[in-house]
Amino acid sequence: MTRSPLIFNLVLAGFGNVGRAFVRLAADRAERLSADHQLATRVVGISTGRHGSLFDPRGIDPIEAAVTVERGRRLEPGAPGQTAPRDTLELLDHVARTEWSGPVVVMETTTLNVESGEPAVGHILAAFAAGAHVITANKGPIACAWPRVRDAATRAHRHLLFESVVMDGIPVFNLVRETLPALTVTRLRGIVNTTTNYVLAALEEGRDAAEALREMQAQGTAEADPSLDINGWDAAAKAAALANVLMDASMTPAQVERTGIGHLTPADAAAAIADGCTLKLVMQVGRGPHGITASVAPARLPPTDPLARVEGSMNALTISTDCLDDITVMQHGSSIVDTAYGLLTDLVSLRRRLE
Repeated sequence: MTRSPLIFNLVLAGFGNVGRAFVRLAADRAERLSADHQLATRVVGISTGRHGSLFDPRGIDPIEAAVTVERGRRLEPGAPGQTAPRDTLELLDHVARTEWSGPVVVMETTTLNVESGEPAVGHILAAFAAGAHVITANKGPIACAWPRVRDAATRAHRHLLFESVVMDGIPVFNLVRETLPALTVTRLRGIVNTTTNYVLAALEEGRDAAEALREMQAQGTAEADPSLDINGWDAAAKAAALANVLMDASMTPAQVERTGIGHLTPADAAAAIADGCTLKLVMQVGRGPHGITASVAPARLPPTDPLARVEGSMNALTISTDCLDDITVMQHGSSIVDTAYGLLTDLVSLRRRLE
């Protein structure tokens, strides 16, 4: 007998490119989610930085809300029972004071803060206090406050999922934690920032870095503050997140040795090519006698290096362990839809955990 779908009440903390791509993807895949995973979604709250907030426990039309925001208008109550909380924390207070049928899930997609992980850390803690599970694409909390948010989830008996934090929808964390039991990750090495890889490829073509960066911003791939990409902070945050989750570290982005690509020019790329190499921003995390260390820096890679073949907007991560030969996961291109898909896979994973 086919089971009835479990309805997840979704609260969207952040409704930028990723959040809007997610609601459209969820709508597009609604029939398959219901048939294959007995999962349905109902958006009950949306909080934005510039376009207001909306709460309705009976449900909000997320596509209509996305169009409203994209037209530059504010989200306003338009039906009896709808309210307009001041911010995400007030929205979560409404969540805490409402009786729900079905689980509540906060989808946290606010902007990265590499120094503290705020306001995302506060949103996640408030979500647990309100009785909600959390799915996030924001690497800040995992990179800056992992022990704090992990332990808060445990105390609240709630789940925290974050597959989109590194390599968008490619299952990096689930690959290790769910399918590679009884081994120890000894090293992680990869190209994990799409924007810088694209910019470096443009330099190799003799193009201007600023032009390439504008292209990535137009696609919605670059960070809201593109200096986080260019100066290596985004890759450093991913290094810290990977180290924390997969290697049991307690690291922050500030502890990652970091050099960006802002000083590189087409002449530097041409010189690397003349030497038979290619320029890449390489992230490394290693387990050594003095603990776990991490770095992000541009490097000249020979053609024999697997990462040398990671071109344009591709990403790749090599996982070394104490048991298996190296495993390399490669992403051929990256887009906002990929990140949204990572959120969707976390929702399916949460459905399985709640069975």
